[in-house]
Amino acid sequence: MRDSLITVAHSPDSDDAFMFYALARHRIDSRGFEFRHVLSDIETLNQKAMEGAYEVTAISFHAYSFLFDQYVLLDSGASMGDRYGPLVVSRTPMRPNDLKGKVIAIPGTMTSAFLILKLFEPNFNHIVVPFDQVFQAVLEGRADGGVVIHEGQLTYASKGLHCVIDLGKWWHQKTGLPLPLGGNAIRRNLGSTVIAQIATILKQSIQYGLDHRDEALEYAMRFARDLEPSLADQFVGMYVNERTLRYGEAERRAVQLLLDLGYQERIINCRVTAEFVDSQV
Repeated sequence: MRDSLITVAHSPDSDDAFMFYALARHRIDSRGFEFRHVLSDIETLNQKAMEGAYEVTAISFHAYSFLFDQYVLLDSGASMGDRYGPLVVSRTPMRPNDLKGKVIAIPGTMTSAFLILKLFEPNFNHIVVPFDQVFQAVLEGRADGGVVIHEGQLTYASKGLHCVIDLGKWWHQKTGLPLPLGGNAIRRNLGSTVIAQIATILKQSIQYGLDHRDEALEYAMRFARDLEPSLADQFVGMYVNERTLRYGEAERRAVQLLLDLGYQERIINCRVTAEFVDSQV
């Protein structure tokens, strides 16, 4: 039946691949649903979510502030940085205070990385480039610095670039909390019964990956963008862990604080209360 077809949209990254391995390779019970996977960069997913294009989608927490009336956050699937997160990199060494007034390449205006950088330094100019072209924009001199997400957090030095600031470390020093980057969201109009069922299936997919790490990591390596296996393993561990399996009190508080600070600093236009739907497991 058409009603049983659920599109799950996520980034083409090793951590998301790890998370959805069991679902994509039918290692768990799909409860009669047929899942179709769409892979795209996070800013495209944010924009598509504005259209309500997908039943389930990865979104930036910054984007959630525009989407809360259409989507609710699932209780699993979060990407949280524990004293690490997006980096600002440059061609030559810079101090964090030097970013003021500079041109910074960002992976999208709806990304959490952009929101966090604005909280750290509100006064900079930006250009938007695809996340996998940030290195190039900085190396070519089109930008003074660039915000690096995904695997680039581990590979920037190999490109000859310098870390100006780790925004995840700055956030922890400021708040004592993990840095919320993105999560899985589900369209509200599916109804509470279907939402709860899908929430359970997706959490089981993450649990299966954590319980069968070697086989899930082997699958995720296909999406690792030429990372060495040891670095891919490190990256997956950074963003798929117990925080991903379920939001704890600190994680939920961190999401709310990010939204509140964005509103207080007039980066987010309205006050938003983060809403989570719990799975049945």
